[in-house]
Amino acid sequence: MPISVTLIVQMVTFAVLIVFVKRYLWGPLTAVMERRQKRIADGLAAADQGRKALDDAQRQQDEILAVARERAAEILDHAERRSREIIEEARERARAEGEHAMALARAEAEAEMTRLRERLRADVARLALAGAERIVEREIDRRLHDRLLEEVAGQL
Repeated sequence: MPISVTLIVQMVTFAVLIVFVKRYLWGPLTAVMERRQKRIADGLAAADQGRKALDDAQRQQDEILAVARERAAEILDHAERRSREIIEEARERARAEGEHAMALARAEAEAEMTRLRERLRADVARLALAGAERIVEREIDRRLHDRLLEEVAGQL
């Protein structure tokens, strides 16, 4: 195959093109590609860092929720204990008030009983006195005397 002038011109043109590209285009193209590669690497690093930050935030959120749940459980336990205490205090107050009312009722009943006994004594004394007056007024025999005493006793 014969080498022609066209082929030589093409080779020289190609060599000039290579020199031109290497001198004027290759440096800026590699710089652009390196910058792009760095931006992509930085973006991937930022994505990894964001994923780690998201995982950390999720972990913190889980911890905060766990603490909040524990606190809520403590508050509920405290509220239940306090309600039981309040109920027990109310029961104790009601029992004490009931005992107090019973004591007052007993005292009132005893006072009424004492008053009735005194009244009964007064009535018995009055009836005995009336019976004695009848007996004394009538000087009568023993049978009449016994009958009058039985009458007075029946009235008691």
